[in-house]
Amino acid sequence: MCGRTACTLASDEVSRACSYRDRGGQRRRPRWRDGDADKYRPSYNKSPQSTSPVLLSQRHFDKDAPVDECVLASMRWGLVPAWFKENDPKKMQYSTNNCRSENILEKKTYKDPLIKGQRCVILADGFYEWKRQAKDKQPFFIYFPQTQEKTEDDPATSAGNKEDSETVCPPEEASPDLTEVHIEGGEALGGWTGWKLLTMAGLFDCWTPPGGGEPLYTYSVITVSASLNLESIHDRMPAVLDGEEEVRRWLDFGEVKSLDAMKLLQSKNNLTFHPVSSLVNNSRNNSPECLQPVDLNSKKEPKPTASSKMMMSWLTSSAPSKRKEPTCESKEEPESKSIGALHEWLQGANKKPRTK
Repeated sequence: MCGRTACTLASDEVSRACSYRDRGGQRRRPRWRDGDADKYRPSYNKSPQSTSPVLLSQRHFDKDAPVDECVLASMRWGLVPAWFKENDPKKMQYSTNNCRSENILEKKTYKDPLIKGQRCVILADGFYEWKRQAKDKQPFFIYFPQTQEKTEDDPATSAGNKEDSETVCPPEEASPDLTEVHIEGGEALGGWTGWKLLTMAGLFDCWTPPGGGEPLYTYSVITVSASLNLESIHDRMPAVLDGEEEVRRWLDFGEVKSLDAMKLLQSKNNLTFHPVSSLVNNSRNNSPECLQPVDLNSKKEPKPTASSKMMMSWLTSSAPSKRKEPTCESKEEPESKSIGALHEWLQGANKKPRTK
C-alpha cells in the first residue's frame, strides 16, 4: 500500500523536475493550472487528505489542447467519485487512498475514471512504508536511486536497480539547478539535476457538491504486488512508471486505451530505500528528520548510502532560492518546535527559505 509520501520541492521546482519532450522533440516544462501552484504545499510527511502535485493531460481541461501537452494540478489524496451524493466527502464510508490494480475493473469507484481516461501521475520525492516487527513497526523511506544522469534527454528514466545506485552524483557535485540546453519562448529549458521525483500511476475524479460549489479534484494511488527487493517490508507497493515513455503512455488517454495502459502497472525492482525514524509515524511531524537515515543497530547515524548522501546534499543545499518552507497539512497545528528542529538539523544559517 501507500499511505504516506514526501514531496519537498517548491512548485517551480516540481515543474522543472518533470519536464518532458513533446512530439516535436522540444523539451517542455508543464505549467500549473491557474491557482494550483498556490494550493500545493511541500511536505516531508504527506498523509491522505493532503494535496499533492499531480501530472495529467491538459486535454482533461481543454479539449483543443495538443495531444501531448501535460499540466500540473494540486489534487487531494483520497478519490471522491463524481457520483457521490452526500454534501461532504468526509461522509464516505470507505478508503480510496489506494486502488489495487487487480480490482480496478471490479469497482465502480475506479472503473468509471479508468474508462473515462482519467489517468494521472502522482509526483513525490518518495513514499514511506512500515515493516511489521515483533513489537512494533519500522518505517522506511523508498525512492528512485539518484543518479548522475541529467534529465535533458529523459527526466523520468529509472536509475535501474539498487546495484546501479553506485553511480549517484557525489554530494559536492549534486546541483539542484536546471542545466540550460536551449531557449524556447524566451525561457531556458534543460535537464533537471536535482532530486529525481518518483512517478506513481493513479486515477483521479472530479466531484461537485450536490448543492453546487467549487469542484474537488481527488486521486487514488494504484498499487501492485511488491517487488522482490521490497516484499520484505510490505506486500504491496505503488505502481511506479519507469521512464518518460511510460509516463507519456499512461497519460495519453486518447491514443493508449485503458486495457493497454493497465499493462504498465507492473511490479518494478528499481527502487532503493533506507530506514528512518519513528518520528514519521505521526503525520504532524514535518521536518527533514523524517527522511534522515537511521542505523537500526545503533543510536549513531549510519554510514550513508550513495543515494541517501545525495538526499542529504539536496536537503541542505543553499543553492535553491525558489523554495517554500514545508508546512504541516494535517488538521491539527504543528508543534511549535518543528520549525526550530528543521533549522537546527539543517544548520540553516545559510539555508534560503522556500518561496512560491
